[in-house]
Amino acid sequence: MTNKNYNKTQLLWLVVLRVVIGWYFLYEGLAKLLTHGWTSYGYIMDSQGVFAGLFKALGQSQSLMPLVDTINIYGLIIIGLFLVLGLFEKIGYIGAIFFLVLYYLSHPALLNTVYLLPPEGSYLWINKNIVMLCAVAVLFVFPTAKRIGLDRFIFKNKKTL
Repeated sequence: MTNKNYNKTQLLWLVVLRVVIGWYFLYEGLAKLLTHGWTSYGYIMDSQGVFAGLFKALGQSQSLMPLVDTINIYGLIIIGLFLVLGLFEKIGYIGAIFFLVLYYLSHPALLNTVYLLPPEGSYLWINKNIVMLCAVAVLFVFPTAKRIGLDRFIFKNKKTL
């Protein structure tokens, strides 16, 4: 199935989902950018799970933390813009998946795991990062930007995948 086979309702809701997820990423990045002195240090140092050592090593590196923060802020903004605008859609989805996997690995929803900041709910293995990751994966296989988005104009003479 190509994106030309979606009915209007399917296309509408796929685009709504893409834009909502894009807005979430964009706003998260902008909020961090506009918050004076924001850093991911606390979040990284609160990491639990298998990769906690790696995340904490990043947090303890005075030379890497500014880079981690910059990648986090501008990565969120760029991913958000790509998804909201339907621009380089597949790159946006891959970036979103990458960030969501990192966020989950840093703060997995495991039994008997306590974080400094309480979660928004009670989770066991599945949290909002996994839910959003699944939604992004669905959007990746059902792209919409070549119908409704800037990709429509950029790739108008190219064959749709």
